[in-house]
Amino acid sequence: MTIIEPHIHMYSRTTDDYQVMYKAGIRACVEPAFWMGSDRRYAGTFFDYFRLILEFETVRARRFGIDHFAAISLNPKETEDPILAQEVIGGMAEYLSHPRCVAMGEVGYNTMTPNEEKALVMQLCIAKARDMLVIIHLPHTNKFRGAERIAALLKEIGNDPLKVIIDHNTEETIALSRETGCFCGMTVYPISKLTPQRVSAMIHQYGSECMIVNGSADWGISDPLSLVKVVKFMKTDGHSRETIQRLVYGNAMTFYSGSKNWTPELDLVPVDPTTFQR
Repeated sequence: MTIIEPHIHMYSRTTDDYQVMYKAGIRACVEPAFWMGSDRRYAGTFFDYFRLILEFETVRARRFGIDHFAAISLNPKETEDPILAQEVIGGMAEYLSHPRCVAMGEVGYNTMTPNEEKALVMQLCIAKARDMLVIIHLPHTNKFRGAERIAALLKEIGNDPLKVIIDHNTEETIALSRETGCFCGMTVYPISKLTPQRVSAMIHQYGSECMIVNGSADWGISDPLSLVKVVKFMKTDGHSRETIQRLVYGNAMTFYSGSKNWTPELDLVPVDPTTFQR
């Protein structure tokens, strides 16, 4: 089964991860901008990072048979310095226009502070003006309140729901997120977030339309093969092959096709690692 990993932070992963992802059927991925483990102090370090995930990471992934795209934004975790946030957001245009950028993201909330919301609103307005896809991060706590506020902002600003994915949903938020008409993301982690069993139950209850599952796979305990485990469990839990394929491939393909830059090559052949050049 061909799989698209729609939200994964490969900057924090090894080449071994790319190899096992390819072997398991993952053929394309999208890497949203995120926190690098410590807060950055200068706008230039953000811009260097944007270029790294748009260019170097694309080349690294391609060597292992996976077509890599990126999403660019100021992550909500790094919005508490409003002067720096303004400088970063003001300098993102060239990276948002890069041919490997397919969305703005991830934007949203971390703990729902006023500075987080200010940065979110600025970036949602830019995305609307550029007619871009948006990946929105629900807060880690107060998820339902965060989902309510995100729904209100999207309506107020006027972003096209079909160009937005509200990500990191749980059973607490999924009904509200679906009411917005946006795509709805579910993240699977070995300990925190969702399990394949919980994803399967949510699909039984709400259906698979506009539902997308991802592994995220960042600095913590995470798994670049989360989607493979979702597929394996759902096959035993009464879901049709069509439903599973829609969840791990079709819906991501539909969503990202809203970007003119989304042109994934799903038949890449891994390169002999002995021929790599630095």
